[in-house]
Amino acid sequence: MTLDELELKIRDWAIERNIDKSENAPKQMIKIMEELGETSAALLKNNEPELKDGIGDILVTVIIFAQQLGYTPAECLEAAWNEIKDRKGKTEGGVFIREK
Repeated sequence: MTLDELELKIRDWAIERNIDKSENAPKQMIKIMEELGETSAALLKNNEPELKDGIGDILVTVIIFAQQLGYTPAECLEAAWNEIKDRKGKTEGGVFIREK
């Protein structure tokens, strides 16, 4: 499946379960943080299957969060891209440090 097809399935799944409502956004943010924690643990344990699933879970929760707020993932990603695309800096110890 394409990313667009998967996004549509996830959005429909959220609608069917009534979790697409804006009033659910604060709880969805907690769910995102939960998934980030689980994915971090999988990374530290070097557990590739859990890591892959965790990244997917993060994407699912973020897609639903955007939906709850009336955004599409594409418009959020584009906003982030426009924010970073011209940044200059260097990578030190695996972390990008932007110039000020």
